[in-house]
Amino acid sequence: MKNDATIDIDIKRALTSKLDSIDFENLKFGHIFTDHMMTCDYENGSWQTPKIMPYGPISLDPSAKVFHYGQAVFEGMKAFKDDQDQIWMFRPKDNFNRINISAKRMAIPEFPENFFFQALDTLLKMEKDWIKKGFGNSLYIRPFVIATEPGVSASPGTNYKFMIICSPAKSYYNGEVRVKFSENYSRAADGGVGYAKAAGNYGAQFYPTNLAKEEGYQQIIWTDANTHSFLEEAGTMNIFFRINDTLITTPTNDRILDGITRKSLITLAEENDIKVEVRKVPVQEILDAAKDGTLKEIFGTGTAAVINPISGFGYKGEKHELPVLTDSYATFFKDKLMKIQYNLSEDKHGWRYLVK
Repeated sequence: MKNDATIDIDIKRALTSKLDSIDFENLKFGHIFTDHMMTCDYENGSWQTPKIMPYGPISLDPSAKVFHYGQAVFEGMKAFKDDQDQIWMFRPKDNFNRINISAKRMAIPEFPENFFFQALDTLLKMEKDWIKKGFGNSLYIRPFVIATEPGVSASPGTNYKFMIICSPAKSYYNGEVRVKFSENYSRAADGGVGYAKAAGNYGAQFYPTNLAKEEGYQQIIWTDANTHSFLEEAGTMNIFFRINDTLITTPTNDRILDGITRKSLITLAEENDIKVEVRKVPVQEILDAAKDGTLKEIFGTGTAAVINPISGFGYKGEKHELPVLTDSYATFFKDKLMKIQYNLSEDKHGWRYLVK
């Protein structure tokens, strides 16, 4: 939906700011939100004028279809501030494309590109003081769209609301992360919506994840729905395994999200002469590698966590701890990615986007 035409944006500024009351050194991820939000309604077959207004509750009819049929998709993005107070995003066009891919799968009308970027740029410039300088500080951006049409007939909505809210962020996970290889539950199946960032994908993960937490794990690495013998995704992250000096990750398909951090890491690995294999990953292969000492690392990748090392895993009652490395790939790639994001190193691939 390429369209560069300039659009009007209705802006209503907050009378006061919450900024001075926020402890930016002790942020709990996703719990504090900035002063403003963007909202845009789909009515009468088209998207209306975007609005930026003070952050606050919205009103929906109890029969709004999002509540009954789960028509909701979202994205996760970040904005960064460099030492010159410039604001950058990382590969936002990929996020824009992906939310429309998700929307199409959920029978939601696609959002225009010029609406998305002009509204987002305006919102970020208004909230610039919420974006703190310093490695690790960022503003997490959550675009999402929900079906708002009243009625409980089982059909796609005709009215929708696209919104963007923002939350100051530091690290997503704190402390060591251990995962359980799923034996009975799967995140998605062939022909389903696993490749979409549909809200229901995440809601369906909570129950089996809670069961894993009762056993002392923080996340699950999901296995395939057909045989539970191949590893796929980890909770909210794509997953990488390092056997000796080779990185292995699963291919994207209609069960696995096309992670932006994931594909950035693959590119960085290839240009740093690190062997990457994109293929199916058998559970047994990882078990064998853990037992013979060739499994060096497991780490997850995603916008919120960037790269999150995994300390150990469990499967069928047996626990495996991973070695502590001084030259880990996880640390290497996280440093490489974040230096690009914070405008501290060369961006060979045009991944950075300057908010003007």
